Amino acid sequence: MHIAERIRGGQFISLEFFPPKDKAIWPQFFSVVGKLKAIRPPFVSVTYGAGGATQDNTLEIASRLKNEHGLEPLVHLTTVGASRERIDDFLTALLDAGIENVLALRGDPPRGQCDFVPDNEEFQHASDLVTYIKRHFPRFSVGVAGYPEAHPESSSIKSDLDWMRYKVDQGADFVITQLFFDPRIYFDYVDRLAAAGILLPVVPGVLPILSRTSARFILGLCGARIPGKLYLQIEEAHEKGGNEAVRAVGLDFATRQSEALLAGGAPGVHLYTLNQAGACLDIAARLGRLPE
Repeated sequence: MHIAERIRGGQFISLEFFPPKDKAIWPQFFSVVGKLKAIRPPFVSVTYGAGGATQDNTLEIASRLKNEHGLEPLVHLTTVGASRERIDDFLTALLDAGIENVLALRGDPPRGQCDFVPDNEEFQHASDLVTYIKRHFPRFSVGVAGYPEAHPESSSIKSDLDWMRYKVDQGADFVITQLFFDPRIYFDYVDRLAAAGILLPVVPGVLPILSRTSARFILGLCGARIPGKLYLQIEEAHEKGGNEAVRAVGLDFATRQSEALLAGGAPGVHLYTLNQAGACLDIAARLGRLPE
C-alpha cells in the first residue's frame, strides 16, 4: 500500500533503518526490527550508502522487512552513481518484491569528497528522480526530503521552497524532513509550504542524541542546528556521567520534541533508530504509543 494512504489514519511513529554491510550481524539487526515492531509503524525507511554501496543489501533487507516482518518499506534512492539501467533494475526488483514506496534523494557526496558532483546530466537533483519514476514507474508512491532550515547548499530560503514546489509538481506524494531540534521551525516550515500551495503530509524527522560524539557530528550535518541550551546540557551531562548521562538528556529532549510536534498537529514523527531498539522503544513508551 502507498505510504501516502497509510499515514492518513491518525498520528504515528515511523522508523528509519540502515542496512548493515556485514551480513554476519544481520540476525542482530532483525532482532532489533522484531522488537521495534511493537511500535506498529505505518512504514519504515531503509537507506543505502553513497554511490549505492549497499544497494543490494538494501533490496534484500527491504524485501525481508516486507515479506517476513509485515512492515511497509520506504526505500531510499539517490542520484549518486545513478543511470537509467541501474534505476530501472532496482525499481523493477522492488516491484517484484511487492514494494511500491521510494524516497527520492539527491544524496551526499562519497566519503572524502566535500562537494557534490553529479555523475551524469540526466540525474542531478532529487526532482530528476521524481520525474523519471513517475513517468516510467507510475506504480510507485514517491516521498522527498524537506529542509525546515533550508538545504545548506541553497542560495536562499525562497530558492529552497521553489525546489520543493518543483518536486511536488513532478509528482512527490509526501515529505519527510531532515533533522531539526526546535518544533517551531517545523511548524513555520509547514506554514510556508502551505502558503506556497504545498499541502502534502510533512513528516518530521527526529533523531535522539545518545552521545556527545553524535551531537558534535550533527552540528555539521544537513544544516541542522542544535539549540545552545541543549548542547550545553549535553556537555555538562558528559562531564558528570559520560555518555550514559548524555543518553538520558537526549531521550528526554527527543520525547519533549515529539510531544510538541504531535500536540501541534504533525501527522506523526519519523524516528532515526540508528539500528538500536532501546531508545525508540523508550520514546514510544513515554509518548503512550506502545500497546498495554
